Amino acid sequence: MIFWSACVGILFFGMAITTLGSIVPDLKNKFGLSDISIGALFTILPFGILAGSLFFGPISDRFGYRILLSIACISMFLGFEGIAFSSSLSVLNICIFLFGLGGGAINGATSALIADISPENKGANLSFLGVFFGLGALTMPFILGFLQYRFSYQIIVSIVGFATLGVGIFYLLLHFPAPKQSAGFLVKEGLLLIKNRNLLLIAFFLFFQSAFEGIINNWVPTFLTTSKNVSQQYALYALSVSVVGMVVMRLLLGSIFRGLKAKNIWLISFASLFLGLIFLGFGEIYVLLCCGLFLIGAGLAAGFPIMLGYVGNRFKELSGTAFSIAFVIALSGNMIINYTMGIIAQRVGIQHLITVGFVQLFIMIILTGLILRGEKFAAV
Repeated sequence: MIFWSACVGILFFGMAITTLGSIVPDLKNKFGLSDISIGALFTILPFGILAGSLFFGPISDRFGYRILLSIACISMFLGFEGIAFSSSLSVLNICIFLFGLGGGAINGATSALIADISPENKGANLSFLGVFFGLGALTMPFILGFLQYRFSYQIIVSIVGFATLGVGIFYLLLHFPAPKQSAGFLVKEGLLLIKNRNLLLIAFFLFFQSAFEGIINNWVPTFLTTSKNVSQQYALYALSVSVVGMVVMRLLLGSIFRGLKAKNIWLISFASLFLGLIFLGFGEIYVLLCCGLFLIGAGLAAGFPIMLGYVGNRFKELSGTAFSIAFVIALSGNMIINYTMGIIAQRVGIQHLITVGFVQLFIMIILTGLILRGEKFAAV
């Protein structure tokens, strides 16, 4: 029951992460927003997620998961309702931050929870958890698109918000693992984690992993329309293919590939990324471009589950705090590399998205080699 409740929680985080982008035209019309103002809204969300990722670890280690997950769901509920019904831009900004705050906490806490309750196959179970994030990310745009002519976006978003509140109430009824720390916050021990070489190697792998996911999600539509002469509609369809690739691969990691050695998983993942970048960079036929994005999604699927599995195995006594450190560094990578990609696109051209992808792949391979030297876990 705990496992499936975590899957439901991250499903709603996946829905939350795509909600704002899906209703941008409606928000533009409602508030009369410019593109710059919309960009500011998109900036608030990752800061909220970053804050939630920072605080969930120490809180879960000290007080456990039940209250934390419930409050996170309430925060997301307020975010959903505010996005649906707020009448002023300042209230909307606050609600988007609460949206990200609760989502970041749920994202990190459910991952740490799965690691805690999985004595074996942490990576495989985290992969299965990741399937539900992908399903949520695909579901929200589909629901909004399918029901847009029957209900207003406010009604749809509000109903999803109340469903999230229901999940928060359900968490209060479950019996979660006991807190790892019985008294006080272990500040000294937490600070020592920041200096831990193995944790930093994993965190900086996730720095580039998260950045890779970010540039694909944010820049591929522009790359396809500008460099490949693909229409905007078909560019968005192609982007969804990468999410499908990630979901399919994580489903395989959680089932058929469950007992496969991690070294073999990394070989498959990096080969998929390499071929995907080749197809995306040099393919001119739409089908090849979609194949490239599917392979990139599949290649990125293993990164977070397996690396977080390593974190869960190495830092059992302070797993929440260790996960917080990893997520904060990972999200920082997403923000920094995406900003850098914007500068590169403006100065030398969007076609260098592929160059940035290859550079990140090369760094990730090196970091994985260093990490595997210190790991003794044979299976995913």
